Amino acid sequence: MPLVRISVLKGKRPAWRRELGEAVHEALVKTIAVPPQDRFQVLGEHEPGDLVYDPGFLGIARTNDIVIIQITLSLDRTLAQKRALYRRIADNLARVGLRREDVWINLVEVAKENWSFGLGEASYAEPEKVTA
Repeated sequence: MPLVRISVLKGKRPAWRRELGEAVHEALVKTIAVPPQDRFQVLGEHEPGDLVYDPGFLGIARTNDIVIIQITLSLDRTLAQKRALYRRIADNLARVGLRREDVWINLVEVAKENWSFGLGEASYAEPEKVTA
């Protein structure tokens, strides 16, 4: 049930942006057991002044090829799973030509009842109890 937001600077080819989405999704499926059909992504391009980042924070040399990935997912992943996910995403993106230094990832964990996949219902919440 992750929601993935991928942000890049304007000017990247649409096919390359789709490759980024594929690479991130494959990592989610292989490292944290996301079902293959559970794919919800927002791929966005931003003007140079609208994607702000520090090019040297924590001693990591970033370039204008930076890709910011924010993944919202349900709670309960271990630190080992998260580390495996970060590595797999960086490895996959390196295969499509992105420097590992330009892969920036943020996980946002939420309770399962915070998801509605349609119908105005809390998709993973316990059913409401009907009282007479």
